[in-house]
Amino acid sequence: MSRIKTAFDRLNAEGRKALIPFITAGDPDAALTLPLMQALVEAGADVIELGVPFSDPMADGPTIQRASERALAKGMTLRKVLQLVSAFRTLDDKTPVVLMGYANPIEAMGLEKFAEKAAQSGVDGVLVVDYPPEEAAAFGAAMKAHGMDPIFLLAPTSNAERIAQVAEIASGYVYYVSLAGVTGSGALNVEAVAERLPLIREKTGLPVGVGFGIRDASTAARIAAIADAVVVGSRIIEEIEKSTVETACANVKALVADIRRGVDEVKK
Repeated sequence: MSRIKTAFDRLNAEGRKALIPFITAGDPDAALTLPLMQALVEAGADVIELGVPFSDPMADGPTIQRASERALAKGMTLRKVLQLVSAFRTLDDKTPVVLMGYANPIEAMGLEKFAEKAAQSGVDGVLVVDYPPEEAAAFGAAMKAHGMDPIFLLAPTSNAERIAQVAEIASGYVYYVSLAGVTGSGALNVEAVAERLPLIREKTGLPVGVGFGIRDASTAARIAAIADAVVVGSRIIEEIEKSTVETACANVKALVADIRRGVDEVKK
């Protein structure tokens, strides 16, 4: 059984919802990524989404774009991201790690080679923003063949046909993007999210995580009341940006722990 399914099964048995924080690997430098991952776990993360920096992150707003730029400027690559996951696995063999990024670095490495190396590194799932489900059969098959979950985005504009396509390939969980825009943009409309989730659940029994626009414990609690998981990214990157190297882990840990308290206000 995958670490992701194990985590969601445990949470379901406990009547709790998942917290999935996101950071960009190598931001602000590679030396801080592993301590930040540990801080996320200590603060209550159930799954870690680890961003693979890319020069043209089309789905990301300015905050995560800056994170990618900083990481790339320090020499972060896909191979180095996998090395970071391997290092994390020597310290933590339970917390699922999902890589989130774009197709270009994977295609440059080669899909099969990437799948093999990611699995060897201890990656549990991969979300590739620009792999649409109708073109992702090979990606999904490669992930599953190596024991990893292919994870896909759904948006407010996703119709029933697109949701069904994702449901056919995806495993682990699906990630519902709450806003029709890039990360960190717009105001979160919880009521609109609540209206869309039943359609998704008609098509898949996978847990549904919701992200984009979640910035504090209050909003996290409102999303946890309707979703299976709360995904937080830009707000964490902002905390890293305004911290020093010495204070980043403590500040991120405090922020994520507060969001965890919000998520835990909700019981199934």
